[in-house]
Amino acid sequence: MDKAQIEVLGDNHIGTSVKTPLRADAFERTEEKKIENIQIHFSKIMEELGLDLTDESLKGTPYRFAKMYVQELFYGLNPKNRPKISTFPNTYGYQSMLVEQDITIDSSCEHHFLPIVGHAHVGYVPKHKVVGLSKINRLVDYYAHRPQVQERLCLQILKDLQETLDTEDVIVVIHAKHLCVSSRGIKDKESATTTIEYGGTFTDTEKRVEFFNLIKNNNI
Repeated sequence: MDKAQIEVLGDNHIGTSVKTPLRADAFERTEEKKIENIQIHFSKIMEELGLDLTDESLKGTPYRFAKMYVQELFYGLNPKNRPKISTFPNTYGYQSMLVEQDITIDSSCEHHFLPIVGHAHVGYVPKHKVVGLSKINRLVDYYAHRPQVQERLCLQILKDLQETLDTEDVIVVIHAKHLCVSSRGIKDKESATTTIEYGGTFTDTEKRVEFFNLIKNNNI
């Protein structure tokens, strides 16, 4: 792939798979070893930029950077960090739409490793199972904390919830700003991206309109 193709791929935010691209040996190294290795490599990047790593303010930066990448920004890469999503029988027979909205999205673009920030709105119609509301937030946060494209993030949340709740009746909307758009390239400070994925009852236009009416105050 030449440089022009690389630029086009990144600027168009093209994803290649619903699954996050991971090597087969992605988790053979410990977190400590990954931090150690990233620290070394990032030190080289800083040196190439001409920064003085003997300076008191900078000498701890490679370690802080490495720890942040492994344990914070990209903790969602490791399946062992997926939150435990406990479901409960729908004993009270709730059959209407349930919506969890304004869930914070704090992710990173996989093409430039710059922030994606915004909100997710998730709705579902229970059948036999319901889930604690905070668990939806935790699941969104888990998938957001990995290098992402917004379309994939939307799909990953949708498919996990459909499997967890044993129903296709789920809808996910993400409205977010991409710093790779606002701080580089076109440098458009105001634009945002909205992605929508749904299944089951939400393929019905009236049901989607009902959902959108519930979240219409969120600038969607």
